[in-house]
Amino acid sequence: MFDLMPFGRRENNLFNYFDNMEKNFFGDLSQSFSAFRTDVIDNGDKYLLKAELPGFKKEDIKIDIEGDRLTVSAEHKDETEETKDNYIRRERRYGSFSRSFDISDVKAKEISAEYKDGVLELSMPKVETVVPESRRIEIR
Repeated sequence: MFDLMPFGRRENNLFNYFDNMEKNFFGDLSQSFSAFRTDVIDNGDKYLLKAELPGFKKEDIKIDIEGDRLTVSAEHKDETEETKDNYIRRERRYGSFSRSFDISDVKAKEISAEYKDGVLELSMPKVETVVPESRRIEIR
């Protein structure tokens, strides 16, 4: 019965207002501090990971492997200062992002990376899966 109500009516009730009071007051912080967007594509013999990192320089990006975990992190700092006649304007900006991925079925030593036009691409060859040999035992 409740699913038959129009979408707009479900959103504007008193209970949703109280449930979302923090979001309404502070804004949706989860949207403004979200991690960078990634796509992982299965190309058969390898995975291709594409991470959107616009505004970062190649030197700002770090790729670390620890055990079966690959971590991509990016950090940049930017300061500008402008002085004219009677006023001074100074702005600072800082951004840091990090994502980790399970690479247990990837050949970690053969991973290659390329950064172009704000997109980081990692080519990650898969480990060949060994299919266990099967046989049937005849009963005498």
